[in-house]
Amino acid sequence: MRQAEFDGKGSCIRWTEAPGEEPARVYVHGPGSVSSVYHAHVAARPELAGRRSLFVDLPGHGISDRPAEFGYRLEDHADALAAALDAAGVSGAELIAHSMGGSVAIVLAHRRPDLASRLVLTEANLDASPPPSAGSAWITAYGEEEFVGEAHARVLEAVGPVWAATMRLADPRALHRSAVGLRRGSEPIMRDILEGLTIDRVYLQGELTGELPGSAALEAAGIRVVTVPGAGHNVMLDNPDAFVAAVAGQS
Repeated sequence: MRQAEFDGKGSCIRWTEAPGEEPARVYVHGPGSVSSVYHAHVAARPELAGRRSLFVDLPGHGISDRPAEFGYRLEDHADALAAALDAAGVSGAELIAHSMGGSVAIVLAHRRPDLASRLVLTEANLDASPPPSAGSAWITAYGEEEFVGEAHARVLEAVGPVWAATMRLADPRALHRSAVGLRRGSEPIMRDILEGLTIDRVYLQGELTGELPGSAALEAAGIRVVTVPGAGHNVMLDNPDAFVAAVAGQS
């Protein structure tokens, strides 16, 4: 396990990694998740093995610290992720990022273009105020203090055992602020940033989630949009073969 300070007050973002060739692949999780749980099984596949792989837990999640005074906005997470990559000596990485992690990766590529050479985004949030069906709505339905109090336990029960297994490892206050920050979006908004980037960009959409809004404009901007058969939001768990093919550039 490695770590890097991210807030100037001693709080650390942490990650585990597997050695291999550069450019590194950096795996970034969604809200209430853990990078290794969602990605280690695919990173170990023969098609992806042999590359340096970092599994980073964002502030407030997993093994990373969770300072109460931190903002947990997308920009805050992106800057913390940049601190981790700087400490790891990583540049020009492939960012393999899920859900909120995809939004963080987009913001990182905008703020620190030296750190990203490719984006593989799995159902990343591209717009502010996503629809009520979005996972963050389970959390932002409550105010921060209410969520930190009694509502956290109610949400854990409501989201089901898979998401709850990692959500319970996240700090409730950090999780709520992260969800609020995700629904707030970035400035510029994530979709506009993504369309304006010139690096290789792939967007994975689960077939069961439905059609990706604005996909034609994304493709016109040079982004490869892949609809993954038989998959919902967690594409890497629902259809790991298709996910690995996309990361490896085989689909």
